[in-house]
Amino acid sequence: MSAVVSRAADGDGLSRVSLSELIALRARVGKVRLAPMPSRAARSGQQSSRLYGRGMDYAESRVYQAGDDVRRLDWRLTARSGKLHTKLFQEDREGCLLILLDTHASMRFGTRVRFKSVQAARAAAAAAWCAVRAGERVGVMAFGHADQLVRPQAGPRGALAVCGAMAEWDAHAAPDRLEPLSDALARAGRVLHGASRVLLISDGFSCDDAARKRLLDLGRHAQVSVLVVADVLELAPATPGRYPLEHAGERCEVMLHSERQRGDFQRVLGAGQARLGELARSLGLRCSSIDTTTDAFDAVGGLLGTRRSAR
Repeated sequence: MSAVVSRAADGDGLSRVSLSELIALRARVGKVRLAPMPSRAARSGQQSSRLYGRGMDYAESRVYQAGDDVRRLDWRLTARSGKLHTKLFQEDREGCLLILLDTHASMRFGTRVRFKSVQAARAAAAAAWCAVRAGERVGVMAFGHADQLVRPQAGPRGALAVCGAMAEWDAHAAPDRLEPLSDALARAGRVLHGASRVLLISDGFSCDDAARKRLLDLGRHAQVSVLVVADVLELAPATPGRYPLEHAGERCEVMLHSERQRGDFQRVLGAGQARLGELARSLGLRCSSIDTTTDAFDAVGGLLGTRRSAR
């Protein structure tokens, strides 16, 4: 896949991804460091490893997840909280971020400022620039109508490859290919290429029951974070009125007057993002939500644990 799109194919940044805008986000990333990586691997005896450094130091504790090594339980915190907690340990490793980008047709929707697909690409670009500025490799895997992979690369070349791929996928959107989130996560597990971090960006409409196990499996090999992208109509009931909608070339008007109509409409539209957000939080994953009007930088920085460097 080419890492660049022609200037003629550059989108408007509203309904289509703008490559120039994604590249320009680089200027907003100063000197940053990413939060230390807690190890999710069990350690017993000698073994070969792709990790390097001085060994393990205690990093933090979190709520126990299925599959965690019981030898790593934090008994003091468990006793205080009444819930099982697992100790996480810090290891020096080569940093690598793999972004999982939802490209389903449901992402091509927006009632304020821009489409969810455009906001998702902006968030992914911000994450890519933060990662390479912190010295990590970065790659992106699309799921939905696109099912392609840009393998992780280091330096500005890695971020540019991610930005170019996202713009190209958006500019050449094919008929929607439904891919359950569980299938996408299973595919991601096969192409991790040593990734220490995974950032899932989605509106949640592809989230299925089997995604829980896949997220757990992925979380044993990498630190998984979830960014849920939503439209404002998916987050709160609309104000009373008529709402013109267009889908697959057909236009219609939705009448939303009563409180019940507006509540039902919001629950249907917001079902995906609510389901994905609840799943991520139930698994103890880092999770944040943004709508199509907000600045994605703060949310991405919070998920990746970016910190300004004094150097």
